[in-house]
Amino acid sequence: MSQIIWIARHANRLDFVNPDWFLTAEKRYDPPLSDDGIIQAQQLAKRLKGEKISHIFASPFLRTVQTANAIAEVLDLPIKLETGLSEWLNPEWMTETPERLSTSALAALFPRIDISYTSRVAAQYPETHEQVRQRSAQTARCLASEFWPNDILLVAHGASVLGAAMGLVGEIAKTEVKATLCSLVKVVRQESEWLLELKGDTSHLTTIEEVVRFV
Repeated sequence: MSQIIWIARHANRLDFVNPDWFLTAEKRYDPPLSDDGIIQAQQLAKRLKGEKISHIFASPFLRTVQTANAIAEVLDLPIKLETGLSEWLNPEWMTETPERLSTSALAALFPRIDISYTSRVAAQYPETHEQVRQRSAQTARCLASEFWPNDILLVAHGASVLGAAMGLVGEIAKTEVKATLCSLVKVVRQESEWLLELKGDTSHLTTIEEVVRFV
């Protein structure tokens, strides 16, 4: 039997397009998608339409939920909020634990959210680079094992996409995976071996990020 783990990074975020948004935002570390990011998320959804994905897991940040929701609408699936896929809680970027919408508030905006799901892995502020990699690697292995042999999709952030891929295929992902905005990683499990088939594919996008930004 085989299993496919798809790992996607969220689409473009509002504060990348309009950096001044951060200065007055109520939840400054939880930006929504930008207008072009919404289009990117729709393009990613179209790319995944024919795939046999059974479960969608998303980081609980707004931009990842918005990206996941675009896909969930096309695939007609619920969204499971998984804290283990969260943004890198880097104290150099964030002066405090990032404030974000509660699960109930997100579910009111996105009814596809499965409020009965409980995160398998926690994320604690502050985090080192090694800690975010270990946390997202653990999350990918946990979900792949628990939901075997179903194909699943993880919607995460730059650092957690890379960490999740490393959790399955090992150190090779560190040099092979390019986690640009709204890119797609595909890892295939054949028996006990994980194979990296897509390393950050962006062929579904009309606009592509040239430089990877993890913030």
